[in-house]
Amino acid sequence: MKVGIITGADGGMGQELTRALAKKEYAVVMGCRNIQKGNKICEQIKRETGWSSIEVIEIDLSSFASIYRFVSQVYSKYRQLDVLLNNAGILFHHLQMTKENVEFTIGVNYLGHYLLTERLFPLMSSGTRIVNTLSLLFRYGKIGTDFFSFKSSCFSRFRYYSNSKLALYYATLNWAERWDKKGITVNCVDPGIVNTKILCSGNKVIDKLCDLLLRPFIRTSQQGADTIIYLATTDEIQHVTGQLFKDRKIKQLSFSLNNQQRKLLIQQTEDFIDKHKNY
Repeated sequence: MKVGIITGADGGMGQELTRALAKKEYAVVMGCRNIQKGNKICEQIKRETGWSSIEVIEIDLSSFASIYRFVSQVYSKYRQLDVLLNNAGILFHHLQMTKENVEFTIGVNYLGHYLLTERLFPLMSSGTRIVNTLSLLFRYGKIGTDFFSFKSSCFSRFRYYSNSKLALYYATLNWAERWDKKGITVNCVDPGIVNTKILCSGNKVIDKLCDLLLRPFIRTSQQGADTIIYLATTDEIQHVTGQLFKDRKIKQLSFSLNNQQRKLLIQQTEDFIDKHKNY
């Protein structure tokens, strides 16, 4: 039986991804921060699909300790990993730091997923597929020499969100190059503007205006998840790697990538993880 892991599985798109893998009879691991919500969704999908091989394992991507516990539980139950969907994403509206003292959006969207993917690598083999969820805002991101340090007196949630998604894109390219000869494919998806809680600002007036202005462009969670499911399960793209997809098609970038930034990011990331390896 194939095994699939989904982060943010209790969110809108995460539920659709869980449901899709269950219908294809994968053993599904729902990685959820809210364990009670995750269990409720898990039982609902089991009833809907008639598939029982779904379980919830708690994971807080802002905490290295939580990620290590999650990986340990996965290793105790599974000997392979066929699909990893790094789907979880946040956009924090106020400055908050993780337990490793990293800005929260960077910590969850990028660093947590990087650590998780690296630690799950020994379970992967030829045919394993990794799909990372990006955002159209990643094109505005920047990678500096102190990527994990917060030194600005002015917090911009969109800047940190963009930076986190650009970092995840660079990680996608890095993994695709490293693991290509092993037959592991790594791609990413821009799902478009999806109707999830990440769009909420916490201000009722602003949220109402955004809802009215963005409604014609907002996709359902099912629509947002479609290309991710396509990349995770469709035979026709099983050898495609290192690409950005949108609407089931490879999307060409309208800007140039900075390979020096990518190398700098990966080195900073490895150094940071090594520094906090005892957490």
